[in-house]
Amino acid sequence: MTATTSDSAVTVAAGAPAPAGRRAGTEWSEVILKIYIGVFFLYLFAPLLVMSLAAFNAYEYPSVTQWRGWTLKWFGELAEDDRILQGIVNSVIVAVGVIGISLPLGLSGAFILTRLQSRFNNVLYATLVSPLLMPGIILGISTLIFWGRVNVSGGLLLTILAQASFIASYSMLLFMARLQRQDRVLEEAALDLGASSFFMFRRITLPFLMPTILTAAVIAFLQSIENYNTTVFAIGGDWTLVTEIGSRFRFGLSPVINVIGVLFVIVTVAAATLYTIQKERERKRKAALK
Repeated sequence: MTATTSDSAVTVAAGAPAPAGRRAGTEWSEVILKIYIGVFFLYLFAPLLVMSLAAFNAYEYPSVTQWRGWTLKWFGELAEDDRILQGIVNSVIVAVGVIGISLPLGLSGAFILTRLQSRFNNVLYATLVSPLLMPGIILGISTLIFWGRVNVSGGLLLTILAQASFIASYSMLLFMARLQRQDRVLEEAALDLGASSFFMFRRITLPFLMPTILTAAVIAFLQSIENYNTTVFAIGGDWTLVTEIGSRFRFGLSPVINVIGVLFVIVTVAAATLYTIQKERERKRKAALK
Protein backbone atom coordinates (compact mmCIF):
# COMPACT_ATOMS: atom_id res chain seq x y z
CA MET A 1 0.00 0.00 0.00
CA THR A 2 2.79 2.35 0.92
CA ALA A 3 4.77 1.49 -2.18
CA THR A 4 1.78 2.14 -4.40
CA THR A 5 1.21 5.54 -2.82
CA SER A 6 4.85 6.46 -3.21
CA ASP A 7 4.88 5.40 -6.86
CA SER A 8 1.79 7.55 -7.54
CA ALA A 9 3.42 10.55 -5.91
CA VAL A 10 6.58 10.06 -7.94
CA THR A 11 4.53 9.77 -11.13
CA VAL A 12 2.66 13.02 -10.46
CA ALA A 13 5.87 14.80 -9.48
CA ALA A 14 7.52 13.61 -12.68
CA GLY A 15 5.01 15.48 -14.77
CA ALA A 16 2.19 13.06 -15.29
CA PRO A 17 -0.90 14.46 -17.08
CA ALA A 18 -3.30 16.42 -14.91
CA PRO A 19 -6.59 14.79 -13.98
CA ALA A 20 -9.34 14.92 -16.61
CA GLY A 21 -11.48 17.24 -14.48
CA ARG A 22 -8.70 19.79 -14.19
CA ARG A 23 -7.96 19.70 -17.94
CA ALA A 24 -11.65 20.21 -18.71
CA GLY A 25 -11.78 23.18 -16.35
CA THR A 26 -8.74 24.76 -18.02
CA GLU A 27 -10.23 24.26 -21.49
CA TRP A 28 -13.51 25.86 -20.43
CA SER A 29 -11.61 28.81 -18.93
CA GLU A 30 -9.81 29.36 -22.23
CA VAL A 31 -13.08 29.17 -24.16
CA ILE A 32 -14.75 31.69 -21.84
CA LEU A 33 -11.73 34.01 -22.11
CA LYS A 34 -11.79 33.86 -25.91
CA ILE A 35 -15.53 34.57 -25.96
CA TYR A 36 -15.05 37.52 -23.64
CA ILE A 37 -12.24 38.95 -25.77
CA GLY A 38 -14.35 38.51 -28.91
CA VAL A 39 -17.34 40.27 -27.35
CA PHE A 40 -15.07 43.05 -26.09
CA PHE A 41 -13.58 43.73 -29.51
CA LEU A 42 -17.02 43.49 -31.13
CA TYR A 43 -18.35 46.06 -28.64
CA LEU A 44 -15.31 48.25 -29.30
CA PHE A 45 -15.14 48.16 -33.09
CA ALA A 46 -18.69 47.42 -34.25
CA PRO A 47 -19.84 51.07 -33.84
CA LEU A 48 -16.77 52.24 -35.78
CA LEU A 49 -17.54 49.78 -38.56
CA VAL A 50 -21.18 50.89 -38.78
CA MET A 51 -20.14 54.55 -38.71
CA SER A 52 -17.57 53.98 -41.45
CA LEU A 53 -20.00 52.10 -43.71
CA ALA A 54 -22.54 54.93 -43.44
CA ALA A 55 -19.93 57.29 -44.92
CA PHE A 56 -20.04 55.27 -48.16
CA ASN A 57 -23.83 54.88 -48.33
CA ALA A 58 -25.68 56.91 -50.95
CA TYR A 59 -28.60 57.40 -48.52
CA GLU A 60 -29.13 61.02 -47.46
CA TYR A 61 -28.95 60.25 -43.74
CA PRO A 62 -26.36 58.25 -41.77
CA SER A 63 -27.59 54.68 -42.03
CA VAL A 64 -26.49 51.19 -42.99
CA THR A 65 -29.89 49.50 -42.70
CA GLN A 66 -31.25 51.50 -45.64
CA TRP A 67 -28.53 50.83 -48.14
CA ARG A 68 -28.71 52.75 -51.43
CA GLY A 69 -25.36 51.77 -52.92
CA TRP A 70 -21.72 52.70 -52.57
CA THR A 71 -20.66 56.31 -53.13
CA LEU A 72 -17.83 58.74 -52.41
CA LYS A 73 -19.91 61.89 -52.83
CA TRP A 74 -19.93 62.64 -49.09
CA PHE A 75 -16.16 63.06 -49.17
CA GLY A 76 -16.63 65.68 -51.87
CA GLU A 77 -19.32 67.43 -49.85
CA LEU A 78 -16.99 67.57 -46.87
CA ALA A 79 -14.39 69.31 -49.02
CA GLU A 80 -17.03 71.94 -49.92
CA ASP A 81 -18.43 72.39 -46.38
CA ASP A 82 -16.76 75.63 -45.29
CA ARG A 83 -18.20 75.64 -41.76
CA ILE A 84 -17.01 72.12 -41.00
CA LEU A 85 -13.55 72.82 -42.40
CA GLN A 86 -13.30 76.08 -40.45
CA GLY A 87 -14.53 74.24 -37.37
CA ILE A 88 -11.67 71.75 -37.74
CA VAL A 89 -9.18 74.60 -38.08
CA ASN A 90 -10.63 76.35 -35.02
CA SER A 91 -10.51 73.11 -33.03
CA VAL A 92 -6.82 72.67 -33.83
CA ILE A 93 -6.08 76.31 -32.92
CA VAL A 94 -7.85 75.91 -29.59
CA ALA A 95 -6.13 72.58 -28.89
CA VAL A 96 -2.68 74.03 -29.57
CA GLY A 97 -3.46 77.00 -27.32
CA VAL A 98 -4.68 74.67 -24.57
CA ILE A 99 -1.44 72.68 -24.79
CA GLY A 100 0.59 75.89 -24.52
CA ILE A 101 -1.23 76.90 -21.33
CA SER A 102 -2.12 73.65 -19.58
CA LEU A 103 1.32 72.02 -19.74
CA PRO A 104 3.23 74.87 -18.01
CA LEU A 105 0.44 75.24 -15.44
CA GLY A 106 0.30 71.51 -14.82
CA LEU A 107 4.07 71.28 -14.48
CA SER A 108 4.12 74.19 -12.05
CA GLY A 109 1.42 72.58 -9.90
CA ALA A 110 3.26 69.25 -9.97
CA PHE A 111 6.50 70.87 -8.84
CA ILE A 112 4.74 72.64 -5.98
CA LEU A 113 3.01 69.50 -4.73
CA THR A 114 6.03 67.19 -5.08
CA ARG A 115 8.76 69.57 -3.87
CA LEU A 116 6.92 71.69 -1.33
CA GLN A 117 6.81 70.14 2.13
CA SER A 118 3.85 71.78 3.83
CA ARG A 119 0.93 70.75 5.97
CA PHE A 120 -1.33 72.49 3.44
CA ASN A 121 -0.34 70.14 0.60
CA ASN A 122 -3.57 68.15 0.84
CA VAL A 123 -5.68 71.30 0.68
CA LEU A 124 -3.66 72.60 -2.27
CA TYR A 125 -3.91 69.25 -4.05
CA ALA A 126 -7.69 69.16 -3.61
CA THR A 127 -7.94 72.72 -4.93
CA LEU A 128 -5.85 72.03 -8.04
CA VAL A 129 -7.69 68.81 -8.84
CA SER A 130 -11.18 70.21 -8.20
CA PRO A 131 -11.70 71.41 -11.83
CA LEU A 132 -11.73 67.75 -12.90
CA LEU A 133 -14.71 67.12 -10.62
CA MET A 134 -16.64 70.18 -11.72
CA PRO A 135 -19.28 69.88 -14.50
CA GLY A 136 -18.17 71.33 -17.81
CA ILE A 137 -21.24 73.56 -17.95
CA ILE A 138 -20.23 75.23 -14.68
CA LEU A 139 -16.69 75.77 -15.94
CA GLY A 140 -17.94 77.31 -19.17
CA ILE A 141 -20.41 79.67 -17.49
CA SER A 142 -18.00 80.71 -14.74
CA THR A 143 -15.25 81.38 -17.29
CA LEU A 144 -17.63 83.49 -19.37
CA ILE A 145 -18.71 85.53 -16.33
CA PHE A 146 -15.21 85.97 -14.88
CA TRP A 147 -13.42 87.03 -18.06
CA GLY A 148 -16.41 89.11 -19.14
CA ARG A 149 -15.62 91.46 -16.26
CA VAL A 150 -12.28 92.28 -17.90
CA ASN A 151 -13.87 92.70 -21.34
CA VAL A 152 -12.78 89.33 -22.76
CA SER A 153 -15.80 88.18 -24.73
CA GLY A 154 -16.58 84.74 -26.10
CA GLY A 155 -14.34 83.40 -28.83
CA LEU A 156 -11.36 81.18 -29.44
CA LEU A 157 -9.23 82.88 -26.76
CA LEU A 158 -11.89 82.46 -24.10
CA THR A 159 -12.40 78.84 -25.18
CA ILE A 160 -8.69 78.19 -24.72
CA LEU A 161 -8.80 79.70 -21.22
CA ALA A 162 -11.92 77.74 -20.30
CA GLN A 163 -10.58 74.39 -21.48
CA ALA A 164 -7.14 74.93 -19.97
CA SER A 165 -8.74 75.52 -16.56
CA PHE A 166 -9.44 71.78 -16.21
CA ILE A 167 -7.10 70.17 -18.75
CA ALA A 168 -4.17 71.61 -16.77
CA SER A 169 -5.22 69.32 -13.91
CA TYR A 170 -4.81 66.25 -16.13
CA SER A 171 -1.31 67.44 -17.03
CA MET A 172 -0.50 68.06 -13.36
CA LEU A 173 -1.42 64.51 -12.36
CA LEU A 174 0.76 63.08 -15.13
CA PHE A 175 3.72 65.23 -14.14
CA MET A 176 3.28 64.38 -10.47
CA ALA A 177 3.40 60.66 -11.20
CA ARG A 178 6.63 61.16 -13.16
CA LEU A 179 8.32 63.47 -10.67
CA GLN A 180 7.63 61.13 -7.77
CA ARG A 181 9.79 58.51 -9.52
CA GLN A 182 12.70 60.86 -10.16
CA ASP A 183 15.98 60.39 -8.31
CA ARG A 184 16.69 63.86 -6.96
CA VAL A 185 20.30 63.00 -6.16
CA LEU A 186 21.24 64.00 -9.72
CA GLU A 187 19.70 67.44 -9.28
CA GLU A 188 21.41 67.96 -5.94
CA ALA A 189 24.76 66.86 -7.39
CA ALA A 190 24.41 69.30 -10.29
CA LEU A 191 23.66 72.17 -7.89
CA ASP A 192 26.59 71.21 -5.67
CA LEU A 193 28.89 71.32 -8.71
CA GLY A 194 27.84 74.92 -9.41
CA ALA A 195 25.07 74.50 -11.99
CA SER A 196 22.32 77.07 -11.95
CA SER A 197 18.73 76.04 -11.29
CA PHE A 198 17.82 76.74 -14.91
CA PHE A 199 20.77 74.74 -16.25
CA MET A 200 19.94 71.86 -13.93
CA PHE A 201 16.31 71.89 -15.04
CA ARG A 202 17.23 72.03 -18.73
CA ARG A 203 19.86 69.27 -18.65
CA ILE A 204 18.47 66.88 -16.03
CA THR A 205 14.81 67.40 -15.16
CA LEU A 206 13.49 68.32 -18.61
CA PRO A 207 14.92 65.23 -20.41
CA PHE A 208 13.51 63.07 -17.62
CA LEU A 209 10.08 64.66 -18.09
CA MET A 210 10.10 64.58 -21.89
CA PRO A 211 8.06 61.34 -22.29
CA THR A 212 5.43 62.73 -19.93
CA ILE A 213 5.43 66.07 -21.73
CA LEU A 214 4.62 64.32 -25.01
CA THR A 215 1.94 62.20 -23.34
CA ALA A 216 0.37 65.21 -21.62
CA ALA A 217 0.37 67.14 -24.92
CA VAL A 218 -1.47 64.31 -26.71
CA ILE A 219 -4.02 63.96 -23.91
CA ALA A 220 -4.56 67.74 -23.78
CA PHE A 221 -5.06 67.81 -27.55
CA LEU A 222 -7.62 65.01 -27.50
CA GLN A 223 -9.44 66.43 -24.48
CA SER A 224 -9.69 69.80 -26.21
CA ILE A 225 -10.84 68.44 -29.57
CA GLU A 226 -13.73 66.44 -28.10
CA ASN A 227 -14.87 68.93 -25.44
CA TYR A 228 -18.38 70.29 -25.88
CA ASN A 229 -19.95 71.30 -22.54
CA THR A 230 -17.35 73.91 -21.67
CA THR A 231 -16.71 75.04 -25.24
CA VAL A 232 -20.32 75.76 -26.16
CA PHE A 233 -20.57 78.47 -23.47
CA ALA A 234 -17.19 80.07 -24.12
CA ILE A 235 -17.00 79.97 -27.92
CA GLY A 236 -19.38 82.89 -28.52
CA GLY A 237 -19.89 83.63 -32.20
CA ASP A 238 -17.11 81.28 -33.30
CA TRP A 239 -17.40 77.53 -33.51
CA THR A 240 -15.35 74.36 -33.30
CA LEU A 241 -15.96 71.02 -34.91
CA VAL A 242 -17.95 69.57 -32.00
CA THR A 243 -20.10 72.67 -31.50
CA GLU A 244 -20.89 72.77 -35.22
CA ILE A 245 -21.89 69.10 -35.17
CA GLY A 246 -23.99 69.74 -32.07
CA SER A 247 -25.81 72.63 -33.73
CA ARG A 248 -26.63 70.49 -36.78
CA PHE A 249 -28.41 67.89 -34.67
CA ARG A 250 -31.49 70.12 -34.74
CA PHE A 251 -31.77 69.81 -38.51
CA GLY A 252 -30.55 66.23 -38.98
CA LEU A 253 -27.04 65.07 -39.70
CA SER A 254 -25.74 64.01 -43.09
CA PRO A 255 -23.14 61.31 -43.82
CA VAL A 256 -20.55 64.10 -44.02
CA ILE A 257 -20.19 63.69 -40.26
CA ASN A 258 -19.42 59.99 -40.79
CA VAL A 259 -16.72 60.97 -43.27
CA ILE A 260 -15.08 63.05 -40.55
CA GLY A 261 -15.17 60.01 -38.28
CA VAL A 262 -13.56 57.85 -40.96
CA LEU A 263 -10.77 60.39 -41.43
CA PHE A 264 -10.15 60.56 -37.67
CA VAL A 265 -9.98 56.76 -37.49
CA ILE A 266 -7.46 56.69 -40.36
CA VAL A 267 -5.29 59.36 -38.72
CA THR A 268 -5.44 57.59 -35.35
CA VAL A 269 -4.49 54.20 -36.80
CA ALA A 270 -1.68 55.77 -38.84
CA ALA A 271 -0.30 57.60 -35.79
CA ALA A 272 -0.49 54.47 -33.64
CA THR A 273 1.26 52.43 -36.34
CA LEU A 274 4.06 54.96 -36.74
CA TYR A 275 4.49 55.12 -32.97
CA THR A 276 4.71 51.33 -32.71
CA ILE A 277 7.25 51.17 -35.55
CA GLN A 278 9.35 53.88 -33.91
CA LYS A 279 9.32 52.14 -30.52
CA GLU A 280 10.27 48.84 -32.15
CA ARG A 281 13.20 50.52 -33.92
CA GLU A 282 14.37 52.01 -30.64
CA ARG A 283 14.13 48.62 -28.94
CA LYS A 284 16.18 46.96 -31.68
CA ARG A 285 18.77 49.75 -31.57
CA LYS A 286 19.17 49.42 -27.81
CA ALA A 287 19.41 45.64 -28.14
CA ALA A 288 22.13 46.02 -30.80
CA LEU A 289 24.15 48.35 -28.55
CA LYS A 290 24.13 45.75 -25.79
